Amino acid sequence: MKFKQYHKLFYWTLFLGAGLLLTSCYGDYLDQVPDDRLSIEDVFKRRTTTEQYLANVYAYIRSETDHNTGNCPWEGLSDEMDVTYNNYPTYSMNLGSWDRNRGDYNYWNHYYEGIRSASYFIHHVDENQELSDELIAQYKAEARFLRAYFYSMIMRQYGPVILLPDEPIAPDATIEEMSIPRSPYDACVDYVVAEMDLSLEHLPVEPTNTREWGRINQGMVKAFKARTLLYAASPLYNGNTDYADFKNPDGTQLISQQYDENKWKRAADAAKEVIDMGKYELYREYNGDGSLDPYASLKNVFLRDWNPEIIFAKVSDMYAIDKNGSPYIAGGWSSWGPTQSAVDAYFMANGRRIDDPASGYLEQGFAEEETAYYDQGTYNMYVGREPRFYVAITFNGSKWINNEFGANGEPLVVEMYNGGNSGRYTGRNWSRTGYVVRKQVHPSSTVKPDRIAGRMEVKFRLAEIYLSYAEALNEYDPGNPDILHYLNLIRERAGIPQYGQGEDRVPAPQGQEATRAAIHRERRVELAFENLRYFDTRRWKVAESTDGGPFYGMDVDATDTEGFSERVVFEERVFEKKHYLWNIVQSELDRNGLLVENPGW
Repeated sequence: MKFKQYHKLFYWTLFLGAGLLLTSCYGDYLDQVPDDRLSIEDVFKRRTTTEQYLANVYAYIRSETDHNTGNCPWEGLSDEMDVTYNNYPTYSMNLGSWDRNRGDYNYWNHYYEGIRSASYFIHHVDENQELSDELIAQYKAEARFLRAYFYSMIMRQYGPVILLPDEPIAPDATIEEMSIPRSPYDACVDYVVAEMDLSLEHLPVEPTNTREWGRINQGMVKAFKARTLLYAASPLYNGNTDYADFKNPDGTQLISQQYDENKWKRAADAAKEVIDMGKYELYREYNGDGSLDPYASLKNVFLRDWNPEIIFAKVSDMYAIDKNGSPYIAGGWSSWGPTQSAVDAYFMANGRRIDDPASGYLEQGFAEEETAYYDQGTYNMYVGREPRFYVAITFNGSKWINNEFGANGEPLVVEMYNGGNSGRYTGRNWSRTGYVVRKQVHPSSTVKPDRIAGRMEVKFRLAEIYLSYAEALNEYDPGNPDILHYLNLIRERAGIPQYGQGEDRVPAPQGQEATRAAIHRERRVELAFENLRYFDTRRWKVAESTDGGPFYGMDVDATDTEGFSERVVFEERVFEKKHYLWNIVQSELDRNGLLVENPGW
């Protein structure tokens, strides 16, 4: 039995309860006139049904909490994680079994249905006589943002999109009239940004009461605008000559061949606009003596609903997070395994990389004493790491976060080796890497029996904005003091030394290239397992080196801690240039003669 504890009412409760299926029947997404037109003629005559229709537009915002099934592939296809089970699509896709006719995780049509639904709402909400002009303007703005958001979600997966006309296409239009080509990526960005800007005028800065927490507000809009512009400024789309032949049938270039530094400035300015709102701050918790508790801060930023760092969140079923992220001995599946490269990315407690000779990192020997995070005898690889590591990674010898499963009230010590309490056995619920993702798992959840602590799915938080601002600023104005300032704010909250001069600091990176690498490393650690790494390695055009080749973990076949503590290859992954953009399935190409496939497919 699952239980949910929501401390604040989410506005979806207000709208989604009735659940009218007004947008459930769709034909071709280019046909913007609903198939059930006659049945919804009265929808916009009443306030209740109009708001229910808008709720259905919101419902196209996808939850991305389950990396196993068809719900969300981003972590399982990134260099951060292995999804243990070989019957789920990411397993075979990582091995190169990924062709242009594969339909797994194709969200092209899903988001176009959302776009169509939003457009229909925008064009008909004025018919409602029960809504004030102010509310109509606000609801239109929400739908306008959602439409732009849906476009941006297609763009992050597929690149250039088809920008549909605002006016509905006539139901008797010919196939030729309904065939619309993809727009150049920069034109898509400009359209999405312009639509988001247009929505701002009629949106509140912040919710007026706790029942409105999930409604679109200005901060949400500005945050997604900043992300859209950051992606557009990145190497995949900014002067990428690998896409010189990526054109429409009429010869229109779909990816700009000229590098434009000003794109980075637009991204930096957009991120700074969110910061300057003064509405958000990094979430912090403190010890009894008033000192910062970085571990609690980093763990609970995902568990404290609508804390001041959260920009956008939604009600979701967090069962997959807790079940897959809990060790087998605690009733979980131990099935989302961080890769060794993800483990290695975390800093030491002194703020240095593990390959820094001054870091104190050891890859031999075992801990002589226990701590709050691990037991005596734990492999030294996991000793003396930063708080974010202990928040995110379950490793052999680590202490579980829910004491209910320990003996005599003592914490449960997780054993990941063959025959250990959460290691390889004759069943299938064990990690092939020897690690499990514990980030976002709720310590109050128990999965034996299943009782899942309710909380929001965090989809955007301020830490991402800080890192995006630093990244964009470094590309067009290297040396700007804001770069290290915002990078250091992230490190300070993480409980590790900041960059700078002095005994309590880590030497700052010198030059644009070194600073870029430092920002990329910080982003990987801070935003790990938040469905961002997949897109980061692609937009940076580094996925050929990060996402292909041998992938390492610990020796899960070993039957004791000493044998387990050896790096071994668990998988040889295949990454090809065509994987930078997702394939468009043949059925979509068949229905639109002007729709070109992505390069390489």
